[in-house]
Amino acid sequence: MDDPRVKVSVGETLGTYVSEIPDGAVLAISGFNMATTPEFLIKGLYERYRSTGHPKSLFVETDALPASPERGLDAVYSDMYKNNDFDFIRGLLIPFLGFSPWMQKATLENRVAVYGWPIGVTVYWFREIASGRPGLLSRIGIDTFLDPRRDGGALNPKASVAAECRVRLMEIDSKEYLLFQAPKPDYAFIRATSSDSSGNLTMEDEGIRGTVLNIAQAVKAIPCRGKVIAQVKRIVENGVMNPRQVEVPFPLVDEVVVSPSKYHWQSSSFEYDPRATLKLQGDVIPGSVYRRLEDGRSPAQEIIARKVLVDLVQIYSQRARPLLVNLGVGIPAAISGMLEGNSLSSRIITVVESGPWGGLALPGVDFGVSLGAFALSTIPDMFSNYEGGIIDSAVLGFLQIDSHGNVNSSYLPTKLTGPGGFPVIAGGAPRTYFAGAFTAGKSSIDISTGELKIREDGKTVKFVKDVQKVFFSGSEALKNGREIIYVTERASFSLSADGILLTEIAPGVDLEKDILGRMEFKPKISGEPKEYDRRLFTDRWKEMIRERLSTR
Repeated sequence: MDDPRVKVSVGETLGTYVSEIPDGAVLAISGFNMATTPEFLIKGLYERYRSTGHPKSLFVETDALPASPERGLDAVYSDMYKNNDFDFIRGLLIPFLGFSPWMQKATLENRVAVYGWPIGVTVYWFREIASGRPGLLSRIGIDTFLDPRRDGGALNPKASVAAECRVRLMEIDSKEYLLFQAPKPDYAFIRATSSDSSGNLTMEDEGIRGTVLNIAQAVKAIPCRGKVIAQVKRIVENGVMNPRQVEVPFPLVDEVVVSPSKYHWQSSSFEYDPRATLKLQGDVIPGSVYRRLEDGRSPAQEIIARKVLVDLVQIYSQRARPLLVNLGVGIPAAISGMLEGNSLSSRIITVVESGPWGGLALPGVDFGVSLGAFALSTIPDMFSNYEGGIIDSAVLGFLQIDSHGNVNSSYLPTKLTGPGGFPVIAGGAPRTYFAGAFTAGKSSIDISTGELKIREDGKTVKFVKDVQKVFFSGSEALKNGREIIYVTERASFSLSADGILLTEIAPGVDLEKDILGRMEFKPKISGEPKEYDRRLFTDRWKEMIRERLSTR
């Protein structure tokens, strides 16, 4: 007879340790959108609070975002608004809010204290706490909103006042560093696919590996050993698991809860797709997927993606090896499909911050999951590629760019998505493309004539004198020898010691009216700006790729 080393609960039963979480506890929750999000545990704990009033005043820490619209923590916040009851959670350490409209609303309205450390910082912090260290020491965040001389990582006034998460400025060998400190977690909700009756966890059906091991270790570290509760799809017999596949060994697990399938989706829009976990032979990604991604792009987005892709191919043609490139959410993620569709994925290897290497990075609420990836790293291991400058380039979006080269990726008075992986990726990459539309708001761009025609321009200026919140520091990038390029549909710029330099403009646009007249500052202009290749605006743009490949 088996001697189970963990408690196992099946079906609609949440189990003993979930029910014992006390008021004021610090709870760590895994999740990158719905990937590795223990939705059943989150739902059950909140339902217990609604029925009993406990546990309340929780402090929640997460590696990314355990939510998507009306699911996970977003569903909790939706109900908190419905009942006008915000006693369940007193504070959050959360890197990203972009796919949780209710959490964004609560943060902007100062309902709950929210701290917005980047994903790379938060996942490293879990690992440092697991190692018994006082926090995470990093150069990431100097001269940005993370710097205590600015916001110290607080995303609203409640967080600034409560100061449960702190960032301290330190100096080592005449260099500035930031020390990130937060409360050690007492409990953890993590997610895996299978558990044996001892509690060993494997993740064979999960779209990412996430940070589940480091979160469990952080909870189990001394001086106060906490409880780890795992949500799984199934229980298997002892002895059938390959030890190389065990992501979390049983001594780190206290309780296993088997979830109904409706609360254990692989990603936000689908329950399970084998291409998210397996590298299959043959035509892994059907053409309909590419067409769906292409259909969702505007002409401006199409031009931006083409421009960056052609530039990456040019760099590849000058190297003796493939390029390793990170793709961010939004327009950058579109490049993944263009690489696959043009047979470039063996030359330009893409990585996504959630851990996939290669494959097709999915857009929107499914971002973080890739179809047909050839490897899946943990999130901390992936971020070592960024902070250490192991990648060759990064392609990221932006909300605002200012005269100093600073970038605001995540904050407007009516919009707050949080830093995500942006500060660490942009801070570590040797070469970064900030790719986005030149203006924001309703616009109409036409490229049918082989040049760019602006029928209606967005009303919101994105190239501003000073960004509202700094998520990327231009001065720090220059100090560290980074190469920075800003790409839009109508113009490209680079970061120089003299400021933002205009380098290229699109055919069909008026320099004064469409570019300089739509900026709050005047960029540096050296001679006559180069014109975008007109083929970018026609079906002949793929000729540019073939030409560059032929030079190798």
